[in-house]
Amino acid sequence: MNILQPTFKWNPNPKPTRIFNIQNQIDPKPPQSSTSSAGKIKRTVLTKEGRTKFDITPDRNFYSSPRFVTHVDNTFITTLTNLYSDKLRPEFEILDLMSSWVSHLPGNVKYKRVIGHGLNPQELAKNPRLDYFVVKDLNQDQEFEFESGSFDAVLCTVSVQYLEQPEKVFAEVFRLLKPGGVFIVSFSNRMFYEKAVGAWREGTGFGRVQLVVQYFQCVEGFTEPEVVRKLADGTNPDRSVFGWIKGVLGLWSGSDPFYAVIAYKNFKPIYE
Repeated sequence: MNILQPTFKWNPNPKPTRIFNIQNQIDPKPPQSSTSSAGKIKRTVLTKEGRTKFDITPDRNFYSSPRFVTHVDNTFITTLTNLYSDKLRPEFEILDLMSSWVSHLPGNVKYKRVIGHGLNPQELAKNPRLDYFVVKDLNQDQEFEFESGSFDAVLCTVSVQYLEQPEKVFAEVFRLLKPGGVFIVSFSNRMFYEKAVGAWREGTGFGRVQLVVQYFQCVEGFTEPEVVRKLADGTNPDRSVFGWIKGVLGLWSGSDPFYAVIAYKNFKPIYE
């Protein structure tokens, strides 16, 4: 049996290589540079004052003792779990960023792999959804040892308000995501006030949503952020003295407001 061997001819005047997009259509203009700018920080979002905290001691000290509590109410948790059901698939490899002893993932779904991250190993060890976890202070070191493109989804639940370098963290999340991977950032109006950054403490619900939107937009290559809001409906209000004080201060009424900002790592390469 004769096997035909391919032959190659040298072309002294080769044409520039054409780039094909995911629809297999020819890109009309070849890129000027093969170096992708995706994942680069285009601009800073927070000022120096906006990054400051009332408690400037290391976060490791603040989180050294475990807190086996939920930081939002059941209505918020149900909304978040339903969102995860809609956005996450069983074959996903997930990084639960700034996690604790619960992840709020749907109980009836077994994901391919869930890796947790946080500051308290006792809390993380109690989380039944984690295959394993890493302990790291993202305000000191924003880089993980995972390979680029390791995860289909990254989650950050009621913790984004504590990031002092959110631009670098969001850029690192971009690196860790597979093309088309999703980053879901959820939050309410609760916080450890002394540990939240100034820009968050001084913001409103709308302002905090816009802040997280800017975190996404400052990194080249994320899709346009999608915002999900579910505000307190005022049902079953807290009629205790403490509830009355919270109402006077405008902290909340009824259930905790739910906010989520969602964006994807763009499939299409971006060239400088």
